[in-house]
Amino acid sequence: MTAFIVDGEPRDERPTNTEFRIEPRTGVGFLLNEGETLRVIDPKGEQVSDLTAFDAEDPREWLSSGRTIDYANRIYMRNGDTLYSNRSNPMLKITENTVDGHDFLLTPCSQEMFKKLYGIDEPRPSCFSNLSKNLAPYGIEPDQIPTTLNIFMDVRPSSHTGELTIGPPNSRAGDYTEFTALRDLIVGLTACSAEKSNNGSFKPIDFIIKT
Repeated sequence: MTAFIVDGEPRDERPTNTEFRIEPRTGVGFLLNEGETLRVIDPKGEQVSDLTAFDAEDPREWLSSGRTIDYANRIYMRNGDTLYSNRSNPMLKITENTVDGHDFLLTPCSQEMFKKLYGIDEPRPSCFSNLSKNLAPYGIEPDQIPTTLNIFMDVRPSSHTGELTIGPPNSRAGDYTEFTALRDLIVGLTACSAEKSNNGSFKPIDFIIKT
């Protein structure tokens, strides 16, 4: 199985113990082995990253927003939290975190979302298309992509109506979150393509796989 996919194309090696830059409005797919740590870095500040994961042996098991929220009993994930699969199995654990604000409240931005919410008809990059492209080599179909963990995103529900407000991410240049793999995983990761989520601009996301 290919260990690293960039823009839908296989690369020879994963960025192990060295930083790799995900360019603005793009994404990657890669294997993350049990016991390895993924550090996701916001190098310039105020940039969201969408993360999803699938069991490497059986991609019908994936990172579940609902199960994770159920077991954490809150909507914001923080240091020490375990992220669960749709089968209630532990997949990842947040083991280090320099900024709060990671949630499962909104799905990956998509062409359909841009059209329905913002009236944008012209084709453009999206987290959903970038995840689809970079997870396809692992046999993952677009319809399998679940609600992602929105790293660094600032989504706040109204206490009265539940209406959601999206604010600028709380992350500043150099902030990061680390996830330790609790099993062998296929991971998709993006530099988010929605202006509203990133305070009106598009920036890169860096990551490193620590063995």
